[in-house]
Amino acid sequence: MCRPSPFRPARLLLTLSLIFAFLTSTSRSDTSPSVPPSHRLLAGSHKIMDSEKFETKNNSECSVKINHDSLLKVAFGLLDALDATFFNNSKIFEIEKGAKDISVPVIRANRKLVASVNGGLHNPSYLVFDPEWSSKHAQHTNKRFSYPSLSGVQRPKNEEDIAFMSVLELGQLIKKKQISSEELTRIFLKRLKRYNPVLEAVITYTEELAYKQAKEADQLLTQGVYLGPLHGIPYGLKDIIAVPQYKTTWGSKTFKNQVLNIEAWVYKRLKAAGAVLVAKLVTGSLAYDDIWFGGRTRNPWNIEEFSTGSSAGPAACTSAGMVPFAIGSETAGSITYPAARCGVSALRPTFGMVGRTGVMSISESLDKLGPFCRSAADCAIILDAIRGKDPDDLSSRDISINDPFSVNIAKLTVGYLEDAEMEVVHVLRSKGVNMVPFKLNYTVDSAQGILNFTMDVEMLAHFDEWQRSWKDDEYEAQDQWPLELRRARVIPAVDYIQAQRARGKLIQEVRESFTVDAFVGNATDWEKVCVGNLVGMPVIVVPTGFTNISNPPSTNIRRRKTITTGIYAPPHHDHIALALAMAYQSVTNHHKQRPPIDDLGPNDSIQIRPSYLSLQGQLRG
Repeated sequence: MCRPSPFRPARLLLTLSLIFAFLTSTSRSDTSPSVPPSHRLLAGSHKIMDSEKFETKNNSECSVKINHDSLLKVAFGLLDALDATFFNNSKIFEIEKGAKDISVPVIRANRKLVASVNGGLHNPSYLVFDPEWSSKHAQHTNKRFSYPSLSGVQRPKNEEDIAFMSVLELGQLIKKKQISSEELTRIFLKRLKRYNPVLEAVITYTEELAYKQAKEADQLLTQGVYLGPLHGIPYGLKDIIAVPQYKTTWGSKTFKNQVLNIEAWVYKRLKAAGAVLVAKLVTGSLAYDDIWFGGRTRNPWNIEEFSTGSSAGPAACTSAGMVPFAIGSETAGSITYPAARCGVSALRPTFGMVGRTGVMSISESLDKLGPFCRSAADCAIILDAIRGKDPDDLSSRDISINDPFSVNIAKLTVGYLEDAEMEVVHVLRSKGVNMVPFKLNYTVDSAQGILNFTMDVEMLAHFDEWQRSWKDDEYEAQDQWPLELRRARVIPAVDYIQAQRARGKLIQEVRESFTVDAFVGNATDWEKVCVGNLVGMPVIVVPTGFTNISNPPSTNIRRRKTITTGIYAPPHHDHIALALAMAYQSVTNHHKQRPPIDDLGPNDSIQIRPSYLSLQGQLRG
């Protein structure tokens, strides 16, 4: 009679991997020799198992069968924890047989067909998320926004003041030929190179392309052709956005030499508007937090802390006056967090507002592109340039929103949450907005879990080959994507779909609770980040003030902690959030403050590169 060998519980990762290993009987790379799944699993997991091994008896057929059966039961033990105790032994073995005979051929065929290239750039899912709340589409105008005309804008005497002008102001200087695009490009490239050694916010300078585009912008203007407020204006792109002939590294050492000859949709739109690309800016590795293969991006308002969020480069560079604006992305907080930390205005638009062709994908139902700017007015200008239907992005929509510069805010009822910055409430009330206490009510209590299931499963689909070929072992922070995507490997398909059904319930409840035109609340509260992204609602981050940092390195330090708030609107109503933010900024100047990026003292613990000090001495004069 065969008796099972003693089994000691292995680490959780092994237990989680058992289900996938047995139900698919395939290795991470699908290149393993044809050996029994129990042997293949044991061979591939020796690093995890350490001394916790299964005892075998002379490799007998009985012992092999016992190990196989024991491992299979342990694998389904995880399902027991998920209330799947109705699987008896015969059903377990029936499932294994069905997986081998039916599921495995399909899985292998699908991998070969669509999962051999990382990044989600090709073969998008047709399970497309639509954040629209009503089957009756609102009647909006299809026209471009009517930008306010600025008169009397004069060129400042020094480059520092030029660097912190708004897009509208810089546009007037170019239009009136007080400055050329080539000269403006030179100013911002010089600032990028001056401050990047300490901020670590730039991955690639696109200098040759920038001067080429700037020269073309100047030539068009000489010919009497003016493309609009972005004509000749320099900017930066988060380095998950592809530009031909330049590296698109995704912030990861695995892809740091990658060149994608794809012209991203958002790059096309900005190029058509006459904007000048000066740099590819830091993204956290594979769009996760602020750690990348070259370092970790710092906050210009306090260089001893980091920018946080994967759009770290766009936030830091805009804050430091290294670019007038930049394009970042958000799946779960990567616009709101770095914008709040670095004290800039930034818009996370309605899902589907901006096309994502040529952009590395984390989650096809969550990813959004948005602008980092000096002001809400600048955010409106950038949004106007990049919105519209992207023919190659199934999730993008031709969302024709109203002109934010023409909104009568006195007709709006705006709620404020308990965590709203009250200065914003008072200012908007003084400008005629009906401000009322508000609470967003819903019964779904697992927003974070729903978001994690959605984001991790969809990310793993885009980086399946990356994981199965062990490239995740090279990742910059092992407690980030590698850990999450290993967990995602064993999320059952049924439970992924159930998470989407729970997401649907959340959307319905938020829609019913959203009884105001917009509301003001904390932009970085994690619950709001999860709910806002799952629902697809827009939010603009608005700087509202500063506080002193704790434990400053000297008594006369000028570093500050930024204070911000968020203005949220229903999906497809970005213009409401923008209009309210512009109204607030029309009578405040928090967004015009400049970070003390040159404020480096002798007692600082930060390691300053010699090249920074050298550049500082050369360029201050």
